[in-house]
Amino acid sequence: MKKKNLLNEEDISLFRTSVTGARRIVQDTVTHTPKRKKISHVAPKRLMQEQIDASYYFSDEFQPNLDTEGPTRYIREGDNHYELKKLRRGDYSPELFLDLHGLTQLQAKQEIGALIAACRREHIYCACVMHGHGKHILKQQTPLWLAQHPDIIAFHQAPKEWGGNAALLILVEMDEFIQRQ
Repeated sequence: MKKKNLLNEEDISLFRTSVTGARRIVQDTVTHTPKRKKISHVAPKRLMQEQIDASYYFSDEFQPNLDTEGPTRYIREGDNHYELKKLRRGDYSPELFLDLHGLTQLQAKQEIGALIAACRREHIYCACVMHGHGKHILKQQTPLWLAQHPDIIAFHQAPKEWGGNAALLILVEMDEFIQRQ
């Protein structure tokens, strides 16, 4: 068995005299609340309707004019190209993540629609869509679907810390006032 006190009485009294007058440090950690508003209750009917509405935006026949050279990127016509640069540099950190691994194309479209609806509802500006590598089906289709949605401002291949070339960072347009049901 070990002895509880390995110090002799003289060392213990020396320690006690050296720490007399000391007091405990008060924990002063400050927590910051997010700037976005959270809506506590959303009707299930509304959630389903948002998901259904968002899935109608995606067509498999539509071919947007995306750059084929370099990383996957897109900026909506008329928007500032500097936003695309900030996405590329990783200035925006995503608040929501969507993992499409193992989903069919139909399921992926529905999930992307639900993600965009959730971003608008929760006032989230930047999100990450992880499509993975796989057989390159979702990797090729995801940018085509995102470019069709009117609420997508821009997207760019994610920096390495958020998935690299197996993910996209997206910027979602926010309304000043969203109708609540």
